[in-house]
Amino acid sequence: MSSRTALSERYQVQLSTVYEVCRVLGASLDIARTFRVALNTLASQLGLQRAMVVMPAEDGGNLLRIHSWVGLDREQAARGHWRSGEGVIGRVYASGMAAVVPDVQESPEFLDRTGAFGARGDRPLAFVVVPMKTERATVGVLAAQRVMDDGARLTDDQRLLTMVATLLAQSAALHVAVAEEHSRLLQETTRLQKALAREPRGRLAIDNVIGESRAMQQVFTEVHQAAPSRATVLLRGESGTGKEAIARAIHFLSPRKDAPFIKVNCAALTESLLESELFGHERGAFTGAVGERKGRFELAHGGTLFLDEIGDISPGFQAKLLRVLQEREFERVGGSKAVKVDVRLICATNRDLEKMVQRGEYRADLYYRINVVSIFLPPLRERRSDIPPLVNHFIERFNQENRRQLKVTPEAMKVLTSCYWPGNVRELENCIERTATMVQGDLIRDLAFPCRNNRCLTQTLHFLDKADAVAAAAAGNGFNGHVLAPTNGHAAPPAAADGGWSVPAPAPAPPLGDLDAGAPAPAADGVTRIGPTQQLPPPVSRLAGTAPDGERERLIWAMEQCGWVQAKAARLLRITPRQLGYALQKHRIEVRKL
Repeated sequence: MSSRTALSERYQVQLSTVYEVCRVLGASLDIARTFRVALNTLASQLGLQRAMVVMPAEDGGNLLRIHSWVGLDREQAARGHWRSGEGVIGRVYASGMAAVVPDVQESPEFLDRTGAFGARGDRPLAFVVVPMKTERATVGVLAAQRVMDDGARLTDDQRLLTMVATLLAQSAALHVAVAEEHSRLLQETTRLQKALAREPRGRLAIDNVIGESRAMQQVFTEVHQAAPSRATVLLRGESGTGKEAIARAIHFLSPRKDAPFIKVNCAALTESLLESELFGHERGAFTGAVGERKGRFELAHGGTLFLDEIGDISPGFQAKLLRVLQEREFERVGGSKAVKVDVRLICATNRDLEKMVQRGEYRADLYYRINVVSIFLPPLRERRSDIPPLVNHFIERFNQENRRQLKVTPEAMKVLTSCYWPGNVRELENCIERTATMVQGDLIRDLAFPCRNNRCLTQTLHFLDKADAVAAAAAGNGFNGHVLAPTNGHAAPPAAADGGWSVPAPAPAPPLGDLDAGAPAPAADGVTRIGPTQQLPPPVSRLAGTAPDGERERLIWAMEQCGWVQAKAARLLRITPRQLGYALQKHRIEVRKL
C-alpha cells in the first residue's frame, strides 16, 4: 500500500512540474528569462542538484554553449562548450537520442568541461541528457544531475526531462520565428518610411528626373516597384525622353546601389567591337590585343549593366547575347574559359521590337528575355505640364555654370509649352541653352527663340511648305477639321499668326463599306478608298527616305515628309484627305494648332 502511495505522489509531482513549466514558458517570449525560471522549477520539484540548457552558439558553426543554467556560477557556465558529437552533450545533440549516465565517475565519455558536474564524495552522481527536438531539427539539449540515493529512478527522470525538453524546444522555435518576423516588419517599415520621406506631399520623386505629370508619376511608381527586384527592365520610349536617367534611378534604388553601374551604347559599335567591349578579350585574340581586358559584363559584376539601343544590335550578336542572358556566363574573345557574372540587366530602345520580331529582324527568344518588366517613357508632348519645371531646372543650371541671372517671361514659357518637341527633353534642353547663350539682358522673352524668327533648327529638318498649304486650302481639298501644323509643333511663324490656316470641317463621309483590310479597292477615279479600320496602302514616294511598314509609322512619316500638310500627305499615300483624317483620328496622331 505504501509503494502505491509513493508512486502516486511521484506522478503527482511530475504532473505539477510539467504544469509549472508550461505556465512559465507561456508567460513570455523572452527565452533567456523563461528558461532560467523553468530550470529552477525543475530543480526544486525533482530535487536536482544542477541543470542546464545547451544550444548552438550565435555565431554559427557546430559549437555548443550553455544557454541557461541552475546550480552553476558564471565562471563555470562560461567554460561550458562542446563540439557537435563531442562528449555526452555533443553525442546527444548530434544523434538526437537521450543518454543516461548512472555514475559520471565511471563513464569515460563524460567530459566535465564546466568543472561542476564531477564526482564529489562517496555518493555516485547520475547525469541525464535529453535532446530538445522540433519536427525539423534538434535545437539543443537539456542536461540534469542528481545524487543516486535509494529512491532515485532515472527512467522517470528521463521521461519527465524529455517532456520538458520538448516544451523548451517549441518555445525556442517560436522565439526564432517571432524574432525573424519582427526583423522583417522593421525592415519593411523602414523602407516605407524612406519612400514616404522622399516625397512628403504624397507624390513620388526620383533624383535627377523631373516629372509632375500623371504620366511621369506612373513611370516613377513602376520604377519604385521594379527597382528592389532582380528582374530585367526594358525601357521604351522615343529618343531624348530620359531613358538613361531612369536606368540610373533604378540602379540607385536597388540593393545594388553600391556596386558599379556600367552603360554601353550598342548602336555606336560594330558587332566585333561590341563583342569585345561586352565580353572582354584575351591577349593575342586579334591584332592590337596586347593584353587581357575585362568586358563590361565583368566590370558590372554585382551591379547593373545598361544596354542602350538594344534594338540596333545585329542578328549574329543577338544569339551571343541570348546565351549570356540564359546562362549568366560567357567566354572572352579568344578565350575558352567560362566566366560567370552576377549582373542585373537594364535595356533601352526607341525601336518597335514587336514589329521587328514579326519581320524576322529580331530574335523572338531574345525579345522575351529582355522584355520582362517594360516601362514606357511618354514623349514630352504628352506631358506638357512638365515643361515649366524642366525649363526652370535648365535655366538654374545655366545660371550656375555661367554666373548669370536669367529668367523666363510668361510669354516665353507659353511658347515653349506649345511646341511639339520631336526631340523631347534633349531638344528642350538644347533650345534653352542656345537661347540663354545668345539672349541679351536677363530676361528671355518669346521673341528670343529662333522659331519666332524662322530660324528654328527643327523647322529646317521638317520644313513647312506654306505656299503648298495655302494652295491646298484654296483648292478646297479639306483637312478633316484640323488646322495646319508646323513640322515640329513649334510656335507658328509670324506670317501664320494673324490669318491662320484653319479650314472648316467637311461634311461627314458616307459609309465606305467593308473592304478587305489587306487589299484596299481602287475607285473609278483612281484613288484608293479606305475605311477607318482598314490599312493604309503602301505609298509611292517621290521624296527622300523609305516609308516604314506600320500604319501609324507610315502616317507620321508621310506627314513629316509633306511638312504636316494633310493634302500633300494624302496624295503621297494615294488616299483622300478625308480618309487621312480618319486615319489620324484612329491612331490619335496629334496635329498641332497654330
